[in-house]
Amino acid sequence: MLQNGRVVEISDARVSIQDICSVTNEATVLKITEDSRFKEKINNGYQFLDKLLADNGHIYGVTTGYGDSVNRKVSVEQAYELPINLTRFHGCGLGDIFSIEDTRAIIAARIVSLSRGFSGVRYELLEKLQLLLDKNIIPVIPKEGSVGASGDLTPLSYIAAVLIGERKVHYQGEIKDTKDVFNALNIIPLVLRPKEGLAIMNGTAVMTAIACRAYERAEYLMNLCAKTTSLVSLALKGNKEHFDERLFQAKPHNGQQWVAGIIRNDLGTPDKNENPIILQDRYSVRCAPHIIGVLADAMPHFKEVIENELNSANDNPLIDPENHRLLHGGHFYGGHIAYVMDSMKVLIGNLADLMDRQLALLLDVKFNHGLTSNLSYPEEGRASLNHGFKAVQIGVSAWTAEALKACQPASIFSRSTECHNQDKVSMGTIAARDCIRVLELTEQVQAAHILATVQAVSIREKLENKVLQKGDSVTRFMKDVLSDFNLVTEDRPLETDLRRYVDKIQKRYWHLGE
Repeated sequence: MLQNGRVVEISDARVSIQDICSVTNEATVLKITEDSRFKEKINNGYQFLDKLLADNGHIYGVTTGYGDSVNRKVSVEQAYELPINLTRFHGCGLGDIFSIEDTRAIIAARIVSLSRGFSGVRYELLEKLQLLLDKNIIPVIPKEGSVGASGDLTPLSYIAAVLIGERKVHYQGEIKDTKDVFNALNIIPLVLRPKEGLAIMNGTAVMTAIACRAYERAEYLMNLCAKTTSLVSLALKGNKEHFDERLFQAKPHNGQQWVAGIIRNDLGTPDKNENPIILQDRYSVRCAPHIIGVLADAMPHFKEVIENELNSANDNPLIDPENHRLLHGGHFYGGHIAYVMDSMKVLIGNLADLMDRQLALLLDVKFNHGLTSNLSYPEEGRASLNHGFKAVQIGVSAWTAEALKACQPASIFSRSTECHNQDKVSMGTIAARDCIRVLELTEQVQAAHILATVQAVSIREKLENKVLQKGDSVTRFMKDVLSDFNLVTEDRPLETDLRRYVDKIQKRYWHLGE
C-alpha cells in the first residue's frame, strides 16, 4: 500500500493505480515484503514445478516449445536453455521507446502479477526486478510489437533480457549495454529457471501499466475541462440556470451531477437582476455536464477493471502448488484493458471535441456575444493588424481531428498470428498506446483552452469595466494563470506558452480540489 507517498509495499494486499503511478517517480520506493509466509508462497510454485520436472511432467513452455510449437518436446536438460531462447527471439520490437517513467510502471505491474504466487518464479527474481527500480536501471523497451495476447511478449522480453545481463538500459542519463552497467555495479545476472522467462513475458504488464498512467491523466483532464467550461460560460454571459441543482436531480447520473456542481460553484449564485443574453446556450455550453459527465460516470468502472487486471496472475500456465495442479489457460489475454482503453479514448476525444467547439464560439463575433474578434484585444487603432487566437484555434481543430481519428477501437482489429495459434488477440497494448496519444492531443487542446478562456473572461471584464461574479475556485485558477501568462494584446508566437501549459497539465500543477 502507498505510505506517505514514499513506499509502495508489495505483499498479498491489493495494489492500486495510484501505487503504480507513484513508482514512476524515482523518489518512491517499491519494496517487496520480506514476510516469511509471502516468501514461502512464492517459492512453493517453483518447487512444485521442480517436482513435476523430476517426475517427467508434460509442462507447456517448460518441456514443450512455445505457442504453435507446443508439440515439440524439450528434454528436462534443455528446459534451462529454453527461457533464454524465448527472451532472445522476441527481441524484435520497433518504434519509439517507452519513457523511463512508463517502464518503471511496467516493471512494477509485472512484479505485482508475479507476486500473486501462481507463476512459478523464485522470490529472488522479484528481488532482481526490485533492484532495477532501486538502482534506476531501466530497460530500453520499444513500444511496437505486441498484439496483446499471449500478453506483451515482445516488449516484456526486454525486461527478461536485462535480468540475464543482455540488451540495453537507461542508466544515469545515458543508454548503455546492460552488461556494462551490471559489471560496474557488481550485479550478477539472473540465471533463469524453467518457466521464469515465460512468467516474465507472458502477461499484460505493459498495457496495464500504460492504462494506470492513462487513468490518472484522464481524471485530471476531466476536472480541468469542467473548470474551463465555467470560464466559457462566464465569457459568453451564459445562462447559469443550465447547471441548476434541481435540473440535474431530474437526470441523476452521478458523474453528470458532479460536473454540473463544479460549474455551478464556479459561476456563483445567479443574479436575479441579470438576464442571460440568450435563453438557451448552444450545446457545447449547455450540455457540457452531459458530455464530461459520461467520462466521470465511467471512471469508477474503468478503475475497477484496471486494478483487477493489475492484481491478477496473467501468465500461462499457472502453478497451483497448494492443490498440486498445473493450470493451462489464457489469462494473458488483454481484452479487459483493451476495452477500457478503447472506451476511455473515445470519451477523452469527446472532451477535445467539446473544447474545440467552445473555442470556436469564443472567437467568432457571430456567436461570442460582443467579445472581440478572435479574442484579440490590442490598443486602439491596431485592431486591423492583430489576429489574437485565430491560429491557435486552427491548431486546436488540427489536434482535435487527429485525436478523433485515433479513437477508432483497436480491439476490433484482431489479427490471426503465430500459425493460427494466436488466432484471436486483444490488441490491448495498441489500444493503450492509442489512448495515451489521444490524451496527449487533448492535453494540447486543453492548454490552448486554458489560455483562450482566461483571455476571454479578461476581455469581458474589460469591456464591462467590472469583475464578473464567480466562485472562489475559478477565481484562484484565473489568478494563477494570469500570474505567468501575459494576455495577448499584440500578436506574438504562443508556442512557448502552450508548451508550458501542456507541461503543467501533465504534471497536474493545479490542485483543483473538487
